[in-house]
Amino acid sequence: MKHVAIIGTVGVPACYGGFESLVDNLLDYTPQDVEYTVFCSAKKYADRLPSYKGARLVYLDRDANGAQSILYDFEGMRRSLGADVMLILGVSGCLFLPYIRRRFAGKIITNIDGLEWKRAKWKWHARLLLKCSERMAVKYSDVIIGDNKGITDYVASSYKIASAQRVELIAYGGDHARAVRDDSLFEKYPFCREPYAVTVCRIEPENNVHVILEAFSRMGGMRLVVVGNWQKSAYGKELKEQYAECPNIRLLDPIYEPHEINWLRSNAAVYVHGHSAGGTNPSLVEAMCLALPVLAFDCVYNRATTEDSALYWKSADDIVSLVEGNAGRFAYVAQDMAEIASRRYRWEAVARQYNALW
Repeated sequence: MKHVAIIGTVGVPACYGGFESLVDNLLDYTPQDVEYTVFCSAKKYADRLPSYKGARLVYLDRDANGAQSILYDFEGMRRSLGADVMLILGVSGCLFLPYIRRRFAGKIITNIDGLEWKRAKWKWHARLLLKCSERMAVKYSDVIIGDNKGITDYVASSYKIASAQRVELIAYGGDHARAVRDDSLFEKYPFCREPYAVTVCRIEPENNVHVILEAFSRMGGMRLVVVGNWQKSAYGKELKEQYAECPNIRLLDPIYEPHEINWLRSNAAVYVHGHSAGGTNPSLVEAMCLALPVLAFDCVYNRATTEDSALYWKSADDIVSLVEGNAGRFAYVAQDMAEIASRRYRWEAVARQYNALW
């Protein structure tokens, strides 16, 4: 039996973000000769299950995000020294990999996520720390995983990869997102009876929420529904105050109930994706699996994810032009997104790639 320790997520059952959904779905395809241990943040789970989908759950009394994530990840690594494989998701704790590498005889596999150090929300010293963590991850891991060709190309061009190392491109699945038809939800969301665009994201500058809101505030022909964590930052609070009264814009707090969030997305006329940093974004892949036409911020990561088949924008003017002048193309773009998603973003295929690494 091979023991794989999964480090760096909030935990499972998934209730937070992309890495959590990855682990939750990976556990559905556990090989018979593999047993998983998943480290979870005790602060996020009132009901602490001892196991989930056959995996042993270990709870750490720290936050998995923010400044505490560094020690959270290190504690997970330290408690996994007896495992055969460490799967590290994100680079926060990878500053400690030189120490771990000298004490661990197994395989270290690190998914470096997006280029976290480039995110505008971090101050210079945090960016420096994250960049150093990324460097340690690449140097001391046996396998580096990038979820997007833009990421794997960056790793190959920025670091001298040892001949014994591997760099693997493994994306996210999105086929857990299913279309929902439930007319009763129109009572809760009456504004969805008319055609609307939808965006689901963290409210952060690099997700270009301000650009999307500006564009739709200038349009009267289509509504916009944005689901996000408005109270998390000054940026989000300012945007909510500025656009809350706009007649064709609805700003909703995070929705974690799958039936409800999938209903909001699958009934939309178009999905607007503003992420500019990072690699393959789970919310984009999920929108593609829901066969939504996609208007995506024009960057290498989004173009790689959508195979240059979405509609792309850089400015509010671009969004206005795409919505008002290209609605006739939406059906064709939706077909392309669904075809790409079916071919590339199924969890069964993603799990098969991960399982081949153990």
